[in-house]
Amino acid sequence: MSSGASGARGTSGTSGGAGGTGGAGAPSGGSLAHRVPDLGALELLLAVARLGSLGAAAREVGITQPAASSRIRSMERQLGVALVDRSPRGSRLTDAGALVTDWARRVVEAAEAFDAGAQALRDRRDSRLRVAASMTIAEYLLPGWLLALRAQRPDTAVSLLAGNSAAVAERLLADEADLGFVEGLTVPGGLDSVVIAQDRLIVVAAPGHAWARRRRPVPAQELAATPLILREKGSGTRQVLDAALGGVGLGLARPLIELSSTTAVKAAAESGAGPAVLSELAVGEELGMRRLVSVPVDGVALGRALRAVWPAGRRPAGPARDLLSLTRSRLPTRPSDSVG
Repeated sequence: MSSGASGARGTSGTSGGAGGTGGAGAPSGGSLAHRVPDLGALELLLAVARLGSLGAAAREVGITQPAASSRIRSMERQLGVALVDRSPRGSRLTDAGALVTDWARRVVEAAEAFDAGAQALRDRRDSRLRVAASMTIAEYLLPGWLLALRAQRPDTAVSLLAGNSAAVAERLLADEADLGFVEGLTVPGGLDSVVIAQDRLIVVAAPGHAWARRRRPVPAQELAATPLILREKGSGTRQVLDAALGGVGLGLARPLIELSSTTAVKAAAESGAGPAVLSELAVGEELGMRRLVSVPVDGVALGRALRAVWPAGRRPAGPARDLLSLTRSRLPTRPSDSVG
């Protein structure tokens, strides 16, 4: 496209609405965003230069011709110079328009490079997902969620870090995980969260244990006074139990044994060593096969929320967002969050 308009025409105003802009009224201060046309306007100007027609340029960028004409006039007012001569024979750039078009081309090329770089960052983000989860969720819920995620994102490599709820928070705050799952009553500092489901703890014992043969629920006072097989301090299960008994003015007796995994707690309870408190999610198979028996308890509520957590102010994106969506759609809410 030639800039064949004369310098006089480029500075004194033209037909079709460009007149009167010739340098007066151009903004001289304020934010750069108010002085520089947006990318859509610059892309339209480049299309006019290439096609020699405002109508053809409008069709190429996907807007109507009146909208394109309005956008050109707005850009001319913003810059304070006439950019395009419009006539029945087509649209031609003024001398100023030709110069602005050269600048616009560089801006658009820089924006394209910016967009390509941003896409590369998204691709790198989407290529991996680091999940940290407390033990019960890691053992009994996450495998199904991750299989569903793999169906949606087969190229995303997923790593899982399992630990207690305190360890999950540490991983997230150290930027060693993108998304976490915890079972405690509170959200650790520095994290945002959303409840994905409700769970409850139940008291279980081996079929030969005296509690398994009781006809009446175990009172809260007896539960608190009995040495139990428990998860370690810092686990969501332990936090809920401590808080529930504390809420009715009771404290736990010294544990019979503290173990760092749900599987170990179940094995100890199955051996007949003593009763244990575990997530209902974790003992379905053992209850169904009568390797463990659920023991009703009276006077204490052991419900808890299952939460997804992430660093405060950094909403999950990419695979983390997709996994969060899966957890909320694939896990039914428990009908009860009390025991006994």
